[in-house]
Amino acid sequence: MQTKTTALALSLIAGSALADGHATNRVDGLRPDAPALAALGDYKVGVQTFSFTNPDQIDIVNTAAEGDIARAGRTLDVEIWYPADATTQAGGTYETVTRDGVTAVVLHGQAARDAAPMTGETYPLVILSHGYPGDRFLMSHLGENLASKGYVVASIDHTDSTYSDQAAFGSTLVNRPWDQRFVLDQIAALDGDLGAMTDADNSAVVGYSMGGYGALIYAGAGVTEVSTTYEWGAPQGLLSRNLAGSESHAALEDDRVKAFVAIGPWGKNTGFWDDTGLAGITKPLMLIAGGIDDVSIYDAIREIFASTVNTTRHLLTFDNANHNAAAPIPAPAESYGISDALGRSTFDHYSDAVWDNVRMNNITQHFVTAYLDQHLKGADTTDFLDLTPNAADGVWDIAEDGTVGADHTYWAGFADRTAVGLRFETLTQGE
Repeated sequence: MQTKTTALALSLIAGSALADGHATNRVDGLRPDAPALAALGDYKVGVQTFSFTNPDQIDIVNTAAEGDIARAGRTLDVEIWYPADATTQAGGTYETVTRDGVTAVVLHGQAARDAAPMTGETYPLVILSHGYPGDRFLMSHLGENLASKGYVVASIDHTDSTYSDQAAFGSTLVNRPWDQRFVLDQIAALDGDLGAMTDADNSAVVGYSMGGYGALIYAGAGVTEVSTTYEWGAPQGLLSRNLAGSESHAALEDDRVKAFVAIGPWGKNTGFWDDTGLAGITKPLMLIAGGIDDVSIYDAIREIFASTVNTTRHLLTFDNANHNAAAPIPAPAESYGISDALGRSTFDHYSDAVWDNVRMNNITQHFVTAYLDQHLKGADTTDFLDLTPNAADGVWDIAEDGTVGADHTYWAGFADRTAVGLRFETLTQGE
């Protein structure tokens, strides 16, 4: 329970944040110690908001434990970042709410609202999928960053799973991978310059927490039979839509998606996958996790890493970070104080007790760029992905004149002493 003293302290901290400029709530921070691929790319960034409705979908929220299965159109708001015309003036805002679902917040970044798209080229598509709850702006730092490097990036507001409309968890369990697939379909069908510039046949999915859960199912990891029976899950066994070996799950298979990234993926910790289900993933996979994640459970994420034996996969670990590792924007200034709606601060929804958000975001930008450039653009980024597994074991052997010594094994792209607290492991198909 928060005492009056604690509440007063949080209010003073929030006031201080507003006074010293943090009220600008930047999503595009870049620290001086950021790794090489974290910086923005060469393109200006535009952003547009779309709304897509998937008709006649299972309506979990209005379906009871017995009786008729409700159906309705499922509307998803989507933020799309893209390379913009070179004359674009950088900078813009996003209006949203904090974790409590009611406190208004304005985020500031690089993207210019409704800027003219760059024409004459096509760019790979990346789908971003938030946690439960979350919103389409939670990974806006990554959306802007990738767009500046020549990607079209679509971030979804998952109905029944946002800060403002959080509802039955079963809706997220059933719908998440299908939302990801539906949005990819809709963007592939876009008209105009934005549609013309998007190469949806060359796509990737990046999901955080429940977004990671959805991404793994989309990638081929059908869920277990037992998970379709959980009383707290989807009613009437409706999760069987995602059951391993089912015709419905097989219908998710999508040759357009070339690679997946799952950040803190939830599900293995509560029996949603077994070795057979996880063996269904054959596309390249990157897992990112906090080493003490107590929501998705770090050991369970390591089990995903070990069991996805039919693909090459990576696991990036932030030692001593919890579930918020790598994905959320820096905590907005408005999250520091006590929320009237929740009776507590929402700061911990975004923050980590050990790691700085901007630092984690920069590291994520670096590794996701190297990974997507390799699988979606055919770039040779091997040096950034073939690393000494424990960064602490790397040796810095570069002279002042830049000469690389024979003993140098430090992580490529990281300056001396800046890879501390990180691990990057790789397993190949069959391992």
